[in-house]
Amino acid sequence: MTALPYSTIRPGTFDNTTVAGILEYQQFPEEPASSPRLFNKALPLLKPTMPQMNDTNLVGNFTAKLRSLATPEYPAAVPQSVDKRFFFTVGLGTLPCPANTTCQGPTNRTQFAAAINNVSFVLPTHALLHSHYTGLSSGVYSSDFPVSPLVQFNYTGTPPNNTNVATGTKLMVLPFNASVELVMQDTSILGPESHPLHLHGFNFFVVGQGYGNYDPAKDPAKFNLVDPVERNTVGVPAGGWVAIRFQADNPGVWFMHCHLEVHTTWGLRMAWVVLDGSLPHQKLLPPPSDYPKC
Repeated sequence: MTALPYSTIRPGTFDNTTVAGILEYQQFPEEPASSPRLFNKALPLLKPTMPQMNDTNLVGNFTAKLRSLATPEYPAAVPQSVDKRFFFTVGLGTLPCPANTTCQGPTNRTQFAAAINNVSFVLPTHALLHSHYTGLSSGVYSSDFPVSPLVQFNYTGTPPNNTNVATGTKLMVLPFNASVELVMQDTSILGPESHPLHLHGFNFFVVGQGYGNYDPAKDPAKFNLVDPVERNTVGVPAGGWVAIRFQADNPGVWFMHCHLEVHTTWGLRMAWVVLDGSLPHQKLLPPPSDYPKC
């Protein structure tokens, strides 16, 4: 087996190394021990033809075929109804340079930034989880993260002239056990790019994906609600969108961010607050007695 990375970022900024390995499968239980499957060195070793590192169409076609087992032993508990729907744009942007400085951004007067729904996340000075648990969130974060883009535009077409993003420590609040559907849309601002989005605290089901702008009138009819793949990280296609569903049954504060570290530092991150449920086991546990104060 051979493998290489997939990346849509500029050439030379990613290690384009092809690796190889040997996969050995365990013997099937129904096979007698007297008939082991030995490696036959006489068989020809076929070298596969590898795609280009930035072959988005191939990656999209492959990932669209992934399925869960969806068996009684390994069920796919996909939420069939939705309590909360969200549409998030995911992409890059700019911020003005600080006064009396120059920046190495798109221009000498701007610096690179990244945002979800045009909000570039600012790290707080106090722990989000502790602030939520104690009810002392005032001045730490606000609960007004936008459910959809503040400014609508042709997300995969010609980018707008103004590429500046807003900044803030904004969170999205969910009631306990809400069924959530989230569509994440890449944008063409500073170029389309695949963003691997990781959600803490939950697994989710990837129910749909496509290229171009998401169409809420047509695309949901193509969602796979039977046996979609279950993950905690998904790549938002370059110049496209991906739809996920999950059950918000884990109370607390949960980070969601791009797994490209530089994009996370630029602000491509946000957090969900899942409120307590009514039963004792549905409530956020208190911090340990020796939890350090900072």
